[in-house]
Amino acid sequence: MEELKLEKALEAAERNARLRDIEISKVLTQEELDLANQLQAKANAGKMKLVPETKVKNKAKFAQIIQENWLYLIQNDVLKNEEIMFLNKILGFIGFRSNCLVQDIKAREQIPMTQTELAEALKMSRTNANRLIKQLIDKGIMGKFESGRDGLNAKMYALYINPNIILCGDRDNINETLQTMFKKRSKELKKLPVRLT
Repeated sequence: MEELKLEKALEAAERNARLRDIEISKVLTQEELDLANQLQAKANAGKMKLVPETKVKNKAKFAQIIQENWLYLIQNDVLKNEEIMFLNKILGFIGFRSNCLVQDIKAREQIPMTQTELAEALKMSRTNANRLIKQLIDKGIMGKFESGRDGLNAKMYALYINPNIILCGDRDNINETLQTMFKKRSKELKKLPVRLT
């Protein structure tokens, strides 16, 4: 009988300890939670939403292909197969927010790649890489703009991808310089279904 009473008392103490731990770990008190719910109801009435701050847990690098535009380019024969393959190969070199082809996407200071460096990284001849780059620039899918790369006396150029085709960054906050670079549209891109810039 004593053992049963002791066992029940231990279970009750354990349950109470768990409830205390839960209460302590709460971000908001019940009163604060009620107030937050009232504020959310007001926000909902005004077609707004209160969203808790979230921290980025996954630091994976990615580039987004604008699907409708990609399909448009393929269905309207704007892109040749070798250009599609080339664009797929360079996805891993697109710098975050700049859409510039860079040497190391993880580096804090992203250094633009030269056409020669890109050809070497893709293990293809410089002639073929330059030809494909020129074709994609002529179609407005890539851009070549002067770069301020330090340590070199010669005039340097950086290669960029049109963010209306492939974007590495926040589609709601596209770098203004990048938008300006691709403001002028080639005839192939005038009828793109989706415009981000």
